[in-house]
Amino acid sequence: MTVPNNVVEQDHQAIKRRTRPMLGFKNFRCARILLSGIELMHMIVKGQMQVRGLGYTRAEQFYSLAE
Repeated sequence: MTVPNNVVEQDHQAIKRRTRPMLGFKNFRCARILLSGIELMHMIVKGQMQVRGLGYTRAEQFYSLAE
């Protein structure tokens, strides 16, 4: 396995690692929903997105956006 050189490649590697076992998607809508959820979690983990209020865990931030 090669080491990704930049941030974009590192992010893409994480998405490939999550989607490879799924053997493809049934339709475009399902793929879009899943990939946007993965991207949202990456943004929360990297601190690029914060939900109003202090002291939320990463899981609480993610679930508060789904409400």
